[in-house]
Amino acid sequence: MLTVSTLFTYDGCYMARKPVRPYHHGNLRRALLDQALVTIRSEGVGALTLREIGAQVGVSRTALYRHFADKRALLTAVATEGFRMLRERLIAAWEEGGRGRTGFELMGVAYIRFAVANPSHYSVMFGGFVEPNAHDPELASEAAGAFQALVDALSSLQHEGFVRGDSTVLMAKFVWAIVHGVATLGIDNQLHGPGGVEELMRYAIDRLRTGIGANAIS
Repeated sequence: MLTVSTLFTYDGCYMARKPVRPYHHGNLRRALLDQALVTIRSEGVGALTLREIGAQVGVSRTALYRHFADKRALLTAVATEGFRMLRERLIAAWEEGGRGRTGFELMGVAYIRFAVANPSHYSVMFGGFVEPNAHDPELASEAAGAFQALVDALSSLQHEGFVRGDSTVLMAKFVWAIVHGVATLGIDNQLHGPGGVEELMRYAIDRLRTGIGANAIS
């Protein structure tokens, strides 16, 4: 089980989570979000309560409720942040790869690595705990933006003649299903063996290239 002091290892990199210390001054909202992420990772979303988060951070209920009215509000904030981070990384990967086929493949890598490195965010984003809708406009906007980054990339590749002329949205859902599946298996520690997540990720992206490429067999 991952604890606050655990070092998460991925792709040769070590990412240390700093222990959440009792809140004194500064950004209380950030401190509450950080503690929520730690709790979700170690105990699951079901174990998350506002009272416990407030106690861990060291603030009164009054101070806590100024930022989050209830558990759903806290989870909405976690999901919103997660979709924003994902969108930014997808766009950065697309740009880094020259806005072409290489960029698209880097988007797949960025998606899976984001999910595996941020399992608390990811579990809330796609675990059915919150649903993007009109009641949460910021969450709805960030969730749509992350998906739109994929749609826009595929649309650009279609324009250049690199991928099939199928429905762009349907193709984006297909790509999402593939990378989401790999990411979920990685988060759940189901990919054992020397290659682990990296091996399946590379294989999946290679097969996506041949599957949706303009010259793919119909």
